[in-house]
Amino acid sequence: MIERLQVSHLRNLDQLSLKASACNIIIGDNGSGKTSLLEAIFLLSRGKSFRHHQPKRYIQHHQPTVTVHATLSADRTIAIQKQLDATTVLRLNQNTVYTQSALTEQLPTLLIDPSTMDMLEQGSASRRQLLDWLVFHMKPGFHSQWVSYQRLLKQRNSLLKQSSHLSQNQLKELESWDKGLASHAALIHHYREQVFNAWQPYFAKSIAQLLPFYANQLSLSYNAGFDAKKPLDEQLNERLNQDLQLGYTRIGSHRADVHVHWRSNENTSKQTADDALQLPVLKEQAANVLSRGEKKLLITALRLSQLPLLLSTQLPDEREPVDGTRLENMISKLDSFITPVVLLDDITAELDDRALDILLSTLAQLPCQVFMTSLTTEVIGLVNEYWSYSSVFHMKQGVLSSLD
Repeated sequence: MIERLQVSHLRNLDQLSLKASACNIIIGDNGSGKTSLLEAIFLLSRGKSFRHHQPKRYIQHHQPTVTVHATLSADRTIAIQKQLDATTVLRLNQNTVYTQSALTEQLPTLLIDPSTMDMLEQGSASRRQLLDWLVFHMKPGFHSQWVSYQRLLKQRNSLLKQSSHLSQNQLKELESWDKGLASHAALIHHYREQVFNAWQPYFAKSIAQLLPFYANQLSLSYNAGFDAKKPLDEQLNERLNQDLQLGYTRIGSHRADVHVHWRSNENTSKQTADDALQLPVLKEQAANVLSRGEKKLLITALRLSQLPLLLSTQLPDEREPVDGTRLENMISKLDSFITPVVLLDDITAELDDRALDILLSTLAQLPCQVFMTSLTTEVIGLVNEYWSYSSVFHMKQGVLSSLD
């Protein structure tokens, strides 16, 4: 959990210092810097912004760097500094580290904001990242496999772009890379499939809360990005000519996806004079069936269902969905526990009162830290129904002050 946060030169946040509690509310007008504070926490955790990937877009004007530093529970410290050219310095407990994953492990962040409400209609990347966030935190071996896979994929695509005809030496080189890709892809798929299967009951429970009318009609499916029953290198060899023409690799772990399906209710019988005609069950992408408001609830269910699953992995041999109270009691007995941080950006503008009530009540039962932003103070009353204490701040032109 973040105990103290310091931000320097991020957008309109010149020098910001915040002493945090389990639940933190930031009130302020549009453009005051509320979202920038959440962006700073996300940057510290993920090494990138959820608004722009180029540091020059979020580093304060006329400043060479942005710095975010946090003191976590158990006296741990993490920090990140980004320069205009994207050069990055990372520190863990005052020591320089060279991979963002070292900080990400210490500070898991889950973002629920308006910009994520279109992931059902967007490409596969955002949905794949949704699954991979879980896999990263639940399967320690996943990250190294993914990094190695991406390195080989980059080399393969670079070679494919050079020419539509490869020499014998290039073909041998490609064959070696493909075998490596196949080895990494098999393990990546194994990790993803295990986590996806564990995620299913938590998602179903979340849907039952947020979209009870569709509780038996919405389901998840996972696509590996290739035929997982065959070695990937064999499939890449079969498609080599097409890949050469296109200049990139069309199948593999980098094309994996998670889909949400909608099914019509169980078959109903329509009696005729001669026989009973069984109507078929219709299966469709949920994005093509649900309303805009229902899609928001679905995406909220996707993200919210990840938290209890992630928390349960820190418990010994928990295989069934755990309710919030039982989960918190079990975690309180552990000597070492990493608290996830949930970032809610202006969520009152995206969810109705019922959905917001379910979201807040669920979060309040889980051992996680919450940072939420709002245009008005009305959200304080809702929060006080579930948290015995919350820290309330006011943001104005990049300056943060306490309202406690």
